[in-house]
Amino acid sequence: MGVGARVFVVDDEDAVRDSLQALLEVAGFEAQCFPSARAFLDWVAVDQIGCLLVDVRMPDIDGLELQRRVGATCPGIAVVMMTGHADVPMAVQAMKAGAVDFIEKPIAREALLAAIRRAVAHADERGRAAVERSSEEAKISSLSVRERQVLAGLVAGHPNKVIAHRLEISPRTVEIYRARLMDKMQAHSLPELIRMAVVAGVEPD
Repeated sequence: MGVGARVFVVDDEDAVRDSLQALLEVAGFEAQCFPSARAFLDWVAVDQIGCLLVDVRMPDIDGLELQRRVGATCPGIAVVMMTGHADVPMAVQAMKAGAVDFIEKPIAREALLAAIRRAVAHADERGRAAVERSSEEAKISSLSVRERQVLAGLVAGHPNKVIAHRLEISPRTVEIYRARLMDKMQAHSLPELIRMAVVAGVEPD
C-alpha cells in the first residue's frame, strides 16, 4: 500500500464521515467522502482505482446496491462494507458478491486500516489487470478476420499445418499471418502472443 492510496467513504451520517476521514488521512490515505451512494455514482469514473468504504444501510441506494453497480462498471474499485451487528447477514452477502471485507460498528481502528490496506492492494491489482485487458482488446480489434482465425488456432495449440488445413490455406501463408500477428500485437515471442490473446478473451479454435 503506497502513501496516498485513495479511499472513498460513503455514509449518510456526517459525524461518521468526518471521523473516518480524519482517521484515514492520519494513516496516510487520501480520503474522499460522499453523503450518499447517488453522490458517489454521479462522481466516480470507470477507470477510478481505490477502496470504497461504504455503510450497508443507507437511504435510497443501500451499500449492497452500490457495490453491485460499482462492480459492474469500475473494476479498479475494491469494496469494504461497514455494518452494525444486526446487518452481519447482509455483510456476508456483500462478501459473496465480491467485497474484500466487512467491518462491524463500532469500528476498531486497526481492523479498519488492515481491511483497507487489503482492499487497496486488491484494487491496484484489478486496476492493472483491467488496463492490460483493455490494451490487448484494442490490439485484437485491429486484426483482420483471417488474422483472428489464425490467432484462435494458435491459442488452441494447433501447429501451422493444422491451422492451414482448417482454414484451407498453405502453411507458408499461416507463417505470414503469424508474423503479422506478432507485429500488430507487439509480441516478442509466441508465448507472449498467446498470453495477450488469452487476456483479451480470445477463445481457442
